[in-house]
Amino acid sequence: MEIVDDVVVLTVVSSRSEADLLVGLLRSGGLWAAVSADDAGGQEPQLQLQGVRVLVAASEEAPARQLLAATATPDEDPDLPGDPERSPHR
Repeated sequence: MEIVDDVVVLTVVSSRSEADLLVGLLRSGGLWAAVSADDAGGQEPQLQLQGVRVLVAASEEAPARQLLAATATPDEDPDLPGDPERSPHR
């Protein structure tokens, strides 16, 4: 596994499943990505009150955002799915 020194939060989503899908998409695009959640290793999903974070290498943030925007469906905000700053449910 590759070691990355600087990571940034790409987006925050509501479930580990959604985060895992995004990480898979990013990794399939050749980018480093990981999930960060406070849910006891997936055993306590009710602890995800603050959402689940998708992390990327700081040096790959721009390509990661471009990849997410390129795969957004027409009815989604192409900026970032699950971005709390853009969520209509705030």
